[in-house]
Amino acid sequence: MRIDGRANDALRPITISPDYLDFAEGSVMITWGKTQVLCAASVDENVPPWLRGQGRGWVTGEYAMLPRSTHERSQRETLRPAGRTIEIRRMIGRALRAAVNLDALGERMIIIDCDVIQADGGTRTAAITGGYVALHRALSRLVAAGQVPPDVFGSPVAAVSVGLVDGEALLDLQYQEDSRAAVDLNAVMNANGAFIELQGAAEGAPFSRADLDILLALAERGIQELLRLQQQAILQPPPARR
Repeated sequence: MRIDGRANDALRPITISPDYLDFAEGSVMITWGKTQVLCAASVDENVPPWLRGQGRGWVTGEYAMLPRSTHERSQRETLRPAGRTIEIRRMIGRALRAAVNLDALGERMIIIDCDVIQADGGTRTAAITGGYVALHRALSRLVAAGQVPPDVFGSPVAAVSVGLVDGEALLDLQYQEDSRAAVDLNAVMNANGAFIELQGAAEGAPFSRADLDILLALAERGIQELLRLQQQAILQPPPARR
């Protein structure tokens, strides 16, 4: 039995609340166990300089943890983000770009801001999973306005953590499990069952190919459930704009 009473192959309770903010083109509050991440999508009618004139768009991710998102206050990353923050921002961007037909997006950029309100493990996977729903909301508004074609949508994307803890393969590690995992792996997949990114490492002894296969199968199972929760959130009608 795990710390919170879950089975080894069970996700924590997850709630995806779309349209959390009034002014963003797309927004979501995702609550994943005790982890809470606010994701907001903003449409910019410009692209980075190196993409100008190519007729295609861009999706990028931002990520930050609020000072009291953890047990002790951390400093705000205002001038020089930590290496971990930069790495997670890049991961979010790569994951969400895989869910968009950038040629159909045209020369515009969508920025996904992911702010961690409370952290108890899995903040990057929550940011990607919630960020996709915020992105979908923003794209849907562009399609409804006739600014982009419906084929701008690619395959939905979600992410989850898996790991080996005390010799057991576990899905969706919370902080206490993550901090003592012998193997920790984050997986990003799309609805077609294709991997977009894998981030994994042994914290101690190397692990076997058989262990890796078990972890990937566990991640795929969890991501199928996350995709179902995303679809439920996407089907909620957006509120009328005031």
